Order: sequence, then structure tokens, then C-alpha cells
Amino acid sequence: MTGFDCRWCGAPAPRPVLDLGEQPPCDRFPPVVDGGPDPCWPLRMGWCRECGLAQLLEDPGIPEQARGVEPAVLVQQAEEAVSLVAAEGWLPDRGGFLEFGSPHGGSWSLLLTHRGLTPTAPGSASDLVLDCFGMMHHPDQAAALRRRVGVLAEDGVLLVQFHSLAAILRADQWNALRHGHFAYYSTPALVSMLGELGVVARRAWRFDLYGGTVLLACTRRGTPDDSVRALLAEEAALGVGDPERLRALQEGVTRDAGSLRSWLAEGRALGRRVVGYGAGSRAVPLLCAAGIGPDLLPFVADASASKDGRRFPGSRVPIVSPSRLRSRRPDVVLVFLPELLPEARAALPWVEESGGRWVGVDRLPPWLPRQREGTRVAEVTRAGRNG
Repeated sequence: MTGFDCRWCGAPAPRPVLDLGEQPPCDRFPPVVDGGPDPCWPLRMGWCRECGLAQLLEDPGIPEQARGVEPAVLVQQAEEAVSLVAAEGWLPDRGGFLEFGSPHGGSWSLLLTHRGLTPTAPGSASDLVLDCFGMMHHPDQAAALRRRVGVLAEDGVLLVQFHSLAAILRADQWNALRHGHFAYYSTPALVSMLGELGVVARRAWRFDLYGGTVLLACTRRGTPDDSVRALLAEEAALGVGDPERLRALQEGVTRDAGSLRSWLAEGRALGRRVVGYGAGSRAVPLLCAAGIGPDLLPFVADASASKDGRRFPGSRVPIVSPSRLRSRRPDVVLVFLPELLPEARAALPWVEESGGRWVGVDRLPPWLPRQREGTRVAEVTRAGRNG
């Protein structure tokens, strides 16, 4: 299978629907002393007219380097999901489980062992097979899904959680496209893929994580319930199977990149101290597309100690420890991963205590004149404090 054949059905030449040009790997953060240049490869999303799978077209063949810290919101979502699945009877009372995890975290292993399940012995069928954001990291989607179905016991349950293509469309999350993420599942496409292997999606749950994630409970027999049927209809109406609707993501690249650059440039002209928070992979193509460097964004703080002293690829914006925020006393902390806002505000209360505020990159407020509050200079915006 070549990089330009469908990663599921093998049909030739999936249609390009989103092109981010030449981009550096989104998870490779060089040391700040490394002046580059950074290697870049084409970054394009294609859509297969035969099976409907949205997918990464090119593959530079570089192993992922996970340096991030598992965010609290991901841990909380896993706990909520396990509770829901167990309460509705989709979690076996006992038996073995096999988890296909993600290099970015999100494991359910401890949660499952606390409920009496045990890891499946190698070579044995599993009563519960779990894939939590894992399968998208495999270039050969057909082989990856067959492996998961192949270890499922005859009466077992397969749980598959994924960042929904519908959420990407709904929120114009074009920067969800990245090297190493080979598939972007719509529910109709994934349900069809499962069906080809004799597995039925029986129950669906939705979560707000990443703007919209879906968890499917699947078995070898049975029929979909109303939650699955409703999700299939909703996503079809949104246009997950329409290449023209997918191509609309391209419009967001120029719009979002231009808006961010203009906003940062205006803030600099007004003398505002703006820094970033959350050196996640989604920020890499955004900074590159906007042409933002340390002149507009002096640094981005991140909770991962392994990223401290490194920099963004392409844009060369330094990454520092959150402790640097205290000495910088920023007017605005720009959060590149909106789901981190509650966690960051709770961990770093002195940002707001010293007069700064948090702003999500998806909610850039207008710059307004400063007002005096005693001896402290503060800025007031119509948007108020984000989060």
C-alpha cells in the first residue's frame, strides 16, 4: 500500500481535501539552542470516495515522540466513560481486557483493574478490547482494525473512542491534521469499517473532550440502538461524507492564521505582554501558518518538564516552565489547547491575581484601552475573562 492509496480499503488516490503545505513534525520539539532549519514534509488530508475514510495522505515515516503530560481533563473523561459503560452493562463483571492505547496517554488500565478485570494473557481472546485514541496512529488502518477485532472473544465487547471528524468540521479544527495521525473517523465511516469485519456498533456516547469525541460499544452480534442511529444521521447531515464540505476546512487556515497574527501584532503595538500556554501538537501548524515567531510570542509555557528548554519546530518559539509566567507578569496568557483552561487557571492562580487573564486561542477578544485599578494597570475587554 502506497501513501496515496486508501489506508482502509486500498482504493487509489483519495481526494485531497485539506492542504497545510510543508510542515515540521508536530511532536518534535528541538532544543532551543538548535537553530534549525527544521525538516518539513507535506501535510495533507485526503478523503476516500469508496469507503469515506478521511486520512493522512503522506507519511514521512518518523516515529512519534510523545513529550506531553496527560491533561487532567483526559483523566476525568476516562473516569466518566468507564462509569457510564459499566452502569449500562457494557463492561464485563470479570474476565480479561486488552487495551490498545495512544502514545499521548488516556489509559483506562487502572480503572478497569479496579473493577475486577485483568489484563489478557498473550495469545488469548479478550472479553473486553479497548482502543482509546490509539488506532489513528497506524498507517495501515486495515491491519490495525483487524488486529483489534481478531483478539475479541466471541461474546466480547470492543470499545473504540475517537476524536470525531464531525467535531473537526463543526469547530473548523483544521489544525487537528498532523503527521502521525493517519485517520480522522466519522461515525458512518468507522461503523462501516467495523461492519466489514463482522462487528456491530451497538451503543454510542459523546463527550466534550477535544471539541467532540465519540465512544462506541461494539459486539459481534446485535443491532445499533437509537444513540448510534441518531449519531449516524446527524453526522451525515453535517456533511462528513461530502468532500466539498471537508474542503471548507481550507478556508479556516488563512482566516485563523491571519486573525491570530493580527491580534498578536496589535497587542504588541499596544504594549501588551502576551505569552502562550500549552505546547501541544495542534499549535505547531497554527504558528507556522501564521508566521509567528518569538517577536510576537516570546514563549509558550507547558507543564511537561521534558519540553522545558525546547522550542516549537518551524516557528522557533521557546517553550518554558510555567514558573516563568510569574516573573513575566503577562497581561494575557494565550491558551493553545482550550480544554486546558480550567486546569491551568487552577494550577496558576497568580496569573489572574497579578492582573493577567487567560484567553483561549479560539476566542480572541478585542483589545480595548487599559483602565486603572488602584496602582495596578488592568485591561478590560467585552469578552471578560475567558474560561
